[in-house]
Amino acid sequence: MSVYGSNLDRAAKGMHSTGSDLDRKYWAALAMYAVLAALVWFTMDAGKVDVLGKPVELRLVPLIIIGGLALRTVLARQADRIRRDGEKGSS
Repeated sequence: MSVYGSNLDRAAKGMHSTGSDLDRKYWAALAMYAVLAALVWFTMDAGKVDVLGKPVELRLVPLIIIGGLALRTVLARQADRIRRDGEKGSS
């Protein structure tokens, strides 16, 4: 078998990760979001900008985006758990 074939086999196996592998990736992703949020908080200036006539701190904008990404990660994990439980129940 060629080198390309073995790489495709590895990629196909990676598409169907086990539950423990996905849990490890989940916690790693949440840790990275936390580190990124801490970096934003400590490195961005606390300047303010007017939004709809009210002052808003600039560093809140990236924190809201990071929080949205973290929420999406949590929801994706929950959806995957529901799908896996449904597959186990139908088998």
